[in-house]
Amino acid sequence: MKVKVFDESHEKDLEKSVNDFIEEVKVIDIKYQVAVGIFSEEQIYCFSALIMYE
Repeated sequence: MKVKVFDESHEKDLEKSVNDFIEEVKVIDIKYQVAVGIFSEEQIYCFSALIMYE
């Protein structure tokens, strides 16, 4: 088993990255996480996924 981590600032970018990657591998599991931070008056989002694959 191997793992691959993706981290994007927009959910659509993460979706594209993950979909492109899983076309080529046998997926065991996918873990998804969203984090939000505030910098000054701006909200910053971090969308990430960990893919376990063979």
